[in-house]
Amino acid sequence: MIPRTLFSLEHDIFRDSVRRFIADEITPQHAEWEKAGIVPRDLWRKAGAAGFLCTEVPEEYGGAGGDFLFGAIMVEEMARAGATGPTFYLHSEIISPYLVHYGTEAQKQRWLPAMARGEVITALGMSEPSGGSDLAAIKTTAIRDGDEYVVNGQKVFITSGHNADLLVLACKTDPKAGARGISLLLVETDRPGFTRGRKLEKIGCKAQDTSELFFQDMRVPAANLLGQEGRGFHQLMQELAQERLVQGIRAIASAEAAIEWTLDYATQRRMFGQTLADFQNTRFRLAEMRAETQAQRVFLDRCIELHLARQLSATDAAMLKLTTTELQGRVMDGCLQLFGGWGYMWEFPIARAFVDARLGRIGGGAVEVMKEIIAREMLPANRRSER
Repeated sequence: MIPRTLFSLEHDIFRDSVRRFIADEITPQHAEWEKAGIVPRDLWRKAGAAGFLCTEVPEEYGGAGGDFLFGAIMVEEMARAGATGPTFYLHSEIISPYLVHYGTEAQKQRWLPAMARGEVITALGMSEPSGGSDLAAIKTTAIRDGDEYVVNGQKVFITSGHNADLLVLACKTDPKAGARGISLLLVETDRPGFTRGRKLEKIGCKAQDTSELFFQDMRVPAANLLGQEGRGFHQLMQELAQERLVQGIRAIASAEAAIEWTLDYATQRRMFGQTLADFQNTRFRLAEMRAETQAQRVFLDRCIELHLARQLSATDAAMLKLTTTELQGRVMDGCLQLFGGWGYMWEFPIARAFVDARLGRIGGGAVEVMKEIIAREMLPANRRSER
């Protein structure tokens, strides 16, 4: 692997600590969590005590005050271990930035320290039954009534929906205004009028508690508005670049891990008087996957550099999300094929990684939406109309 010059000695020490934590606290229990469909809350408190949550949050709000690379390491090592259950990445790298960037001082002081300690678990309420990628079409409403908002509607496919104590909820404060009517609210899940539906049974990422959420005349203080009313769509678009960067990190780290698992298996598996790795087809297939993954790793590291310099564009993030998750799917399929029948057995990590990877091309905006984002930059409206 090409040396990764982005990381300092401090980052390397942090990575070693993360790997030990995963080996001690996550990997031995992960299969049980998959059966239960949820990760126990005490793991979040252990992660918080170890300094692994909200690493980019400023120290005055309980975080580590580090750069994005600390969070990237956490995402990378969890993906490499196949630890899809604990959604630390969502909590720390996707949700906490909303509070850091748009929260009032009171909101930051109230929530961020508890999030960093793992005492409060968060979820992002965006997707609805009528559609996930078309945010402008959401139907959940929050109508102002004096000093409160009255929330009605429902959400679906909400990661950490059962564990969550706090939601960043996308809703329409002006239902007639389309995207301009979307606002974000901070919603405590112990409020009257809020109910959780069933834990959704998925084909992969089984240890994640993915849920339906319902809101019926739920009253939320106006002080829980995150940012400005009517600016929710803009806020979501601003933060999606980092979310898609996180998805790219997960995709490449898991693909690299799958190739290593397959290489180990192929050099030990004997058939027809030789190892699986002795067959030219095996060597060529592994070489192809390694070359493609390494090329995407270089693109990923470049996108991380741009993000650290606050220069990662929405289009670059979309291209990264598109290409890395598509590659992840191809690598998982190719690796599973080399495992043969054993690759189809749930006890083998490649089987779980195969189904877990399928979410990458859907979550955070489907790959078809990524193509549209890229195409719009290539062909602005005035050029498209000429064709």
